This record gives sequence, C-alpha cells and structure tokens, in this order.
Amino acid sequence: MSITHPYLMFLGDAPDQLAAKTAVGVAYWRRPWCLGQFRLAGCRADLGLPELGLEAAAAAGARTLLVGVANRGGIIAESWIAPLIQALELGMDLAAGLHQRLAEIPVVRDRAAALGRAVHDVRHPGRSFPIANGEKRPGKRLLAIGTDCSVGKMWTALALEQEMRARGFDAEFRATGQTGVMIAGSGVSIDAVVSDFVAGAVEALSPANRPDHWDIVEGQSSLLHPSYAGVTLGLVHGAQPDAMVLCHEPNRPHMRGLPGRPVPGFADTIAVHEAAARVTNPAAKVVGISLNTSALDAAAAERAIKAAEDSLGLPAGDPSRGGLGRVVDGLATL
Repeated sequence: MSITHPYLMFLGDAPDQLAAKTAVGVAYWRRPWCLGQFRLAGCRADLGLPELGLEAAAAAGARTLLVGVANRGGIIAESWIAPLIQALELGMDLAAGLHQRLAEIPVVRDRAAALGRAVHDVRHPGRSFPIANGEKRPGKRLLAIGTDCSVGKMWTALALEQEMRARGFDAEFRATGQTGVMIAGSGVSIDAVVSDFVAGAVEALSPANRPDHWDIVEGQSSLLHPSYAGVTLGLVHGAQPDAMVLCHEPNRPHMRGLPGRPVPGFADTIAVHEAAARVTNPAAKVVGISLNTSALDAAAAERAIKAAEDSLGLPAGDPSRGGLGRVVDGLATL
C-alpha cells in the first residue's frame, strides 16, 4: 500500500504517550510530512505539533488522516467515527494500523467509496503475493535482526537510512510493520501475511534495483523467539541480505512475553541468523551491533557498547545515543 502525505495525526482520546506510540514514531522520523495533530477531549498524548481542526488541516493541504493511537483491543472507538467521516468529506484519505479494520465499519467504508477516498488498513495487506523463488536479484540489502522482539529494529533501520543518505548512499527504508509503513508511506505488515507467502512478500517489497542501491529492511522478532520465529524466517529468506545489523537491549530480564526464558547471547543469535540468511545469499553476514540503551545512564551505555564491540570484533552503537556511524563506515566496502 502507498499512503499519501502530508498527514494530520489523529490522537483520539489517548490516555498517555505510550498509547500514541505509532504517532510518536511517525512524527519523529517524518516530521515534515506531519502538518499537525487532532485530539479529542481527554487526550493526554502530545506530539508537539500544531493543533489543527479538521477543516483547517484540509485547507492546509492534509491528504491523509493518520490514526496514530491504539486502544485496548485495537478497535475503532465509537467517538472516532464522526471525525473520520468528516475527514473523508473534507477530501482526506484514512490510514490506521489497528486490529479492527476501518473497511469493516460500514459507514466508513460506504462513505469512502462514495467519495472516492482511500482507506488504508495498514496492519492488513490489501494484495496477494507470489511464492518466493530465492533467485539472486541486483541491488544491496541490509536487514535489521534481533535477539528478541521490540529491541529497536525499526529504529535501527531508520537511523541507518538517515546516516547512509547523509553520506551520499542511495538508500531506502523498506517497512515490514504497521508503524514502519506509516513512516515510510508504503510497505507491507508481514505478520499479517499467510506464512507461505512471507518470503515472497519481502521479495516484492525489495525488488531488483541498481547495483549500488541499498534497501534497509525493517526486521521483525528473532529466529530464537519461540512465538514469532516463523515470521522472522520468511523475512530473512525474502530479504536476501548482504548485511545484517544485530539489535539488542542490554539487561532485558527475559524474552518478551516469555518469563523465565533468557534472552539469547550474541554468538548464538548471529550464528542462526547467518545460517538462515545464507540459504538465499551465501555471502550474508552480520556487520554491526545496534544497542537500545534507553534504560541505562550515559556511562553504562558507553560500557555496554564497548563490551559488545570487544566481544564480537564488530562496530557497535546506539541509534539514539551517538548514532551508528561506525556501522555505516564498513558498508562502503560491501
């Protein structure tokens, strides 16, 4: 899917900043695309964007009302329906990444169809994908991988894209999750793709390209996570990565959602991901480490980064603390 910007960020009645994490990510990485925010009574999230009513946003050129808030159960609240309809009537498309589809709400679906507006249910792919063939395709690809879920793979991929572009690389972020799709404006949420077609979806997402072009592919979960490794395997095969960057959160007590199961070590994680990646690209290798040190103070973060480098002999960094420049240094030779 392809979402048209500029966006008006819809925060609904989000009770806190965490409930608006999708909007927070979009506003951080694609702020020029965000004209303003629209909030309902009781909303406690704030992106620091101009407050815009629907009519003012439409007059300013907003093309899509982007639902950047998630409530319990991922449903479209009844109080949201009227502003969604009004946005359609003012000429905006709609985009949301919730479990409940906008297109499943008859009044939204029918009004959008009557007005010729697009409704993007970002979590749910709107097309079919071919079976992967694993054939080598031109262009270069970097995939963010991880020791666990939610360790910063999207953040790492976006930081790498930013750093590479600043250095003159021909690089593009390829989104594989709903927040990433909203940030990129296009992509596919691969965890909603039937398992037989995940690798094919990623091949379609990152097709043949110029020899010096880099696709920076957003990673999902980990091959060592018992719950979600199936999605990761298809992603690794389809991405056919030339390079991988391993993402990790120091001091995490256990794998996400699995109390009692320790987070695997660097060596085991690298070994299994390199073995899987070499099914479709025999030259695939891990080239750096990205640490999420948000829970550490500055001194502890510096020690963790140095320890990772010393243990693996690979460049390491934190995308939000000092950046990943050392990791990018090594990509010019690939």
